[in-house]
Amino acid sequence: MTQSTASGGTAPTTKRVVVLDYGFGNVRSAERALARVGADVEITADYDKAMAADGLLVPGVGAFEACMAGLRGVRGDWIIGRRLSGGRPVMGICVGMQILFARGIEHGVETDGLDEWPGTVEPLRAPVVPHMGWNTVKAPADSTQFAGLDDDARFYFVHSYAVRDWDLETHNAAIRAPKVAWTTHGEPFVAAVENGPLWATQFHPEKSGDAGAQLLSNWLGTL
Repeated sequence: MTQSTASGGTAPTTKRVVVLDYGFGNVRSAERALARVGADVEITADYDKAMAADGLLVPGVGAFEACMAGLRGVRGDWIIGRRLSGGRPVMGICVGMQILFARGIEHGVETDGLDEWPGTVEPLRAPVVPHMGWNTVKAPADSTQFAGLDDDARFYFVHSYAVRDWDLETHNAAIRAPKVAWTTHGEPFVAAVENGPLWATQFHPEKSGDAGAQLLSNWLGTL
């Protein structure tokens, strides 16, 4: 595995990153992982600080419905929308990725997501659920997200729900199509998305050792 900057390298200049604190995420783990690759990190739900940061990281752990309620409680839905409308980078992790899709279904309850991408977060169909542990990711060859990582790089997953189908079609040749990475656990599911200023991972880069650090360093390099 190649990690050209994961073992302590930094982006060319220090980038300010806010980890959005809305009550549903491993914010301290994210803070440490980002600091490791050279970011100036602050954990906060402050609207002005979240809007002014070079990058916004949205973690997420727990139920889709509860995460959406927590996000709206700190105006996180508004912050994410405003940042993206201005081309300002946002990255979602785990349920922080799932809420970027149109809807989530858990225990028969359907909840609206942020609808940045079409798609439904549904229960994984696999012999063993939750999907917990290390797995590989099949990423596009030209991915910036996974640059510097070999195909056998492994990332840490903990989840029982996922997006099984990618429905977004881009018909305008002037608009870059999102780059979608996949993992299989019982069935293929969306493991990561790179869509202009919006990145997301179903796995936890902050818990994925050097491979996760490389991915976060790649993100800092785009800010």
